[in-house]
Amino acid sequence: MMTSSSICSANELKMNTDMMDTIAFQHLTVRYRTAGRADAAAVADVSLTVPRGTVCAIIGPSGCGKSTLLKAVAGLVQPTSGCVTIAGEKADPKKSCIGFMPQNYGLLPWQTVRENIVLGCRIRHTWHKGRAEDEARLLHFMEALHIQGLADRYPHELSGGQQQRVSLARAFLLQPDILLMDEPFSALDAITREEMQDVFLGLWHEQHTTTLLVTHYVEEALYLGQKIVLMAANPGRIARVFDNPLSGSRERRSSQAFFEMSRALREEIRTLRAQDENDESDEQREEETR
Repeated sequence: MMTSSSICSANELKMNTDMMDTIAFQHLTVRYRTAGRADAAAVADVSLTVPRGTVCAIIGPSGCGKSTLLKAVAGLVQPTSGCVTIAGEKADPKKSCIGFMPQNYGLLPWQTVRENIVLGCRIRHTWHKGRAEDEARLLHFMEALHIQGLADRYPHELSGGQQQRVSLARAFLLQPDILLMDEPFSALDAITREEMQDVFLGLWHEQHTTTLLVTHYVEEALYLGQKIVLMAANPGRIARVFDNPLSGSRERRSSQAFFEMSRALREEIRTLRAQDENDESDEQREEETR
């Protein structure tokens, strides 16, 4: 049963009701039960706004709660306190169309490429087989992603890059209000990963979908993220948020400024990880002396 502290107050729901602030985390805390120990906070007191039509990259050391933020938006975890709002209303996947791209592509092995792509639209009852408009949109995305010749294949017949293209086609065919991407390119080799980043940007520019991207690649965060959230762990919290002037340009990706920013951000993550490890060691020593 949810406590009163886990429910957004009327005043909280009225905060950030400007439609430009599509996603707002308001003092969000999520705790998980752990065997034999006190409830552990995956994220603690996180407050963040993500403007409409923005790609927000979330980066930080392992265990800092990056994926928990996505799950909170999708309604897969309930806040212990605070809340998440979408366009000023409490986040509800039944009211908002939310697309999700997991690390493992999320393709159903018994369905063809075409069936996997239209799956999200079928679930939301927005797909009408044979309707010219829907078929034209499907063809557009398949051609844009160079997978039109793979329509009748099954996932096990595809390479990792091809599976990722199918996953992207499904996400954008859905025309979601919000797209959640949980390290979607991490399983790809470096060259294919860069190619898929460019493919994503091409599709994003067509729809300007508000996107939360979790990644552990610094260069990916800087290339794709117009806003970057740097998180720390133990508990998961925001260390820094900044607007990124270097996103979305191949020319800037090879610039000295991009290199220097990536180096500085990587060093900042190393420092946060070291601090988290020291804090964890101190906590363990305290427990041992009790």
